[in-house]
Amino acid sequence: MMPLAGLGVLVTRPAHQADSLADQLRALGARVYRLPVLEVIPTQDESAQLAAHGFMPANGWIVFVSANAARFGAYLLQRPGAPRIAAVGPATAAALSQMGHSLALVPNSGFDSESLLACPELQSLEDQQILIVRGGSGRDILGETLKARGAHVQYIDVYSRVRATPLPSAINAIESAWAEGKIDVVTVTSGDIARALYEILTPRGRALYTHTTLLTGSARIAEAAREIGLKGPFVIAAAPHDEGLVAALTQAARDGFQPNASA
Repeated sequence: MMPLAGLGVLVTRPAHQADSLADQLRALGARVYRLPVLEVIPTQDESAQLAAHGFMPANGWIVFVSANAARFGAYLLQRPGAPRIAAVGPATAAALSQMGHSLALVPNSGFDSESLLACPELQSLEDQQILIVRGGSGRDILGETLKARGAHVQYIDVYSRVRATPLPSAINAIESAWAEGKIDVVTVTSGDIARALYEILTPRGRALYTHTTLLTGSARIAEAAREIGLKGPFVIAAAPHDEGLVAALTQAARDGFQPNASA
């Protein structure tokens, strides 16, 4: 029997990022439901774009903090004399590599700002210029730490995450399946997603969501879910990419966890 046979999983990622995770879950026998709760849209800030182009010398760094940052910010690498490129993790690095860009720095382990900050190349940065390419609600720890190490840091926000507006019929279909015990696990791959799903659901859906097993990409995301009142239980992946999420859920299923405490 396939390890996730019969398990109902609600995938909440933005539509353009959900296919791989959904396909991997189905391949292991899961029933997949999809409800994108965020949309990722490009930021049109011409003044920031012009400032970013003038800021970066060839010997500086340009840091991409997510695959979406790579998707919407790769145009910054098109000019001659582009700086060294850093990515916070393998998914971001893969997105840039697929567009033909060579990276100078990717953490050997880890998938977040702290992992990148631990790299030897970023310890002594006196008077170096670093451009951080991110979404509008990105964390500040990366830039603040780089400044403390002597760097001149500038941000450019190339995308923003906005709450999706699913049709009422789509929400009703999800909540009905949920109430019938067909949804056992909800993927929560960011704090923004945890919050957006809560806001999109009706009171019936929120009551179900509050006690349903949540599959998260990190302990930090699990804590963000707890802060809005979600009680889990939680399955926390060792890595936030699709393979890490699937591996964590597969192991939890093999260990005999009891999903969907609301059912």
